[in-house]
Amino acid sequence: MIAVNFALAITNVLIKKILDEGVSHIIILMYRQAISAVSMAPIAFFTERKSRPKLTARIICQLFVNALIGATLTQYLFLLGLDYTSATFSCAFLNMVPAITFILALPFGLEKVNIGNEAGRAKVLGTVVCIVGAMVLTLYKGKTLVGSNSRGTTHTINYAHSIFSNKKKERWAVGSILLAVGCIFWSSWFLLQASIGETYPCKYSSTAFLSFFSAIQSAILSLITERDFSKWILWGKLELITVAYAGMVASGLCYVGMSWCVKQKGPVFTSAFTPLVQIFVAMFDFSILHGQIYLGSVIGSILVVVGLYTLLWGRNSEAEETQKLKQPQEEVDCNARPQV
Repeated sequence: MIAVNFALAITNVLIKKILDEGVSHIIILMYRQAISAVSMAPIAFFTERKSRPKLTARIICQLFVNALIGATLTQYLFLLGLDYTSATFSCAFLNMVPAITFILALPFGLEKVNIGNEAGRAKVLGTVVCIVGAMVLTLYKGKTLVGSNSRGTTHTINYAHSIFSNKKKERWAVGSILLAVGCIFWSSWFLLQASIGETYPCKYSSTAFLSFFSAIQSAILSLITERDFSKWILWGKLELITVAYAGMVASGLCYVGMSWCVKQKGPVFTSAFTPLVQIFVAMFDFSILHGQIYLGSVIGSILVVVGLYTLLWGRNSEAEETQKLKQPQEEVDCNARPQV
């Protein structure tokens, strides 16, 4: 999962770069999903042709909804939010994905909370702190801490004026809302993938179908929202490299890795690694994109990370307690068996 999030961080930085150059976000989404489908199809065919279960109408519907929520809507909203804000800020929102995943998992019985013990209270406290941190990220921007331009006083004043203009603040607020909704869809995907992992346990095939359905959905969105067909053509070398990398690695191999991890460790554990994306992106953002750090982003990110690991500590402690309770019962069962 560390390697997966590192690859996703590279994708976010590259996409932000070409978005700033005027490439349409919906076109990026359409091409990356199409490339992912083409690259994953042969791998799925040769590696899982003997173990792949029969496709039923129910499984196809599940895969279609999974693609709509986990790829099309999630990435569409995230790309819009990325276009309106910055790479580091947008990735800071991903920090609240584990808390949202945990909350959504409760009604389905994938997670349980016992307020009577310390571990259960830690899970609740961690979730609340994560939500507060996310609200700070959304509602408070604050002053620039790192990344201010020092080339000249006049340039600095003009740049600061443009940053804090009403239009910029408006775009930042809209971008924050889009990113928050995208995080809810992304968290929902982890739960959907846990269900699909039971009915269709083929990580390469499910990813290929997800990319295929998402490419169709994105193409329909492109026809509706982007009528200027000249924007459908990618000319620059960086644009082609970014879309190819995003398709084959981010939408292809990374989704395979996450699907495998969801099946092995569950949705909450898998989503817990998403804060690593912000750390990696921050390293690339300031060195490549020359981005800025705002006070609200720092405070919100710290709260979200502290809340996240409080939640994970409670979850791990609860799992250890459950395991300890099971061991004596297993020993009793073994002693009760008749000797042959």
